Amino acid sequence: MGPYKIQVIETIVVILCYIFVQYLTKTLVNNSLKKTPLDRGRRKMTIKAIHLFSSITAIVLLSAIWGLKQNEIAVFAGAVLTALGIAFFAQWSLLSNVTSSILLFFNHPIKIGDTIKILDKDYPFEGEVSDLAYFFVHIKTKDGEIITIPNSLLLQKSVSVKENLTTIK
Repeated sequence: MGPYKIQVIETIVVILCYIFVQYLTKTLVNNSLKKTPLDRGRRKMTIKAIHLFSSITAIVLLSAIWGLKQNEIAVFAGAVLTALGIAFFAQWSLLSNVTSSILLFFNHPIKIGDTIKILDKDYPFEGEVSDLAYFFVHIKTKDGEIITIPNSLLLQKSVSVKENLTTIK
């Protein structure tokens, strides 16, 4: 069997394992977190974070299969970690929104379904949090319009939170 056939077989195995891990983690996280007081929005964010880490692992494995050397993978990982380090300090960076989404998930009382009011003197508004994504928080106003706010900006503003009674268990 030629070297490319082995690489193709290894690639197929990694992709199948990746798909299996995605399905398994989604099922396990949903089933185990349903027993905790975490609401649906928190479960959704946990699944997104686990999928992100499994995707990175699959990419590293595939790059190793197809011939990237360990020092090239280490340089790539170092560049990614450096970019994440910069993201913690650079508010203008898109990566700061990703790190802010992690902070919002673990340390902020905002959940999907909550009604929040942004206390901004220039442009105050109120609406229901419809999604907490990696880069933006999506807020649906009473008029039905969707407003997206960068996660890093949401951490800088004062926010009033009214918990939705249907999400409290």
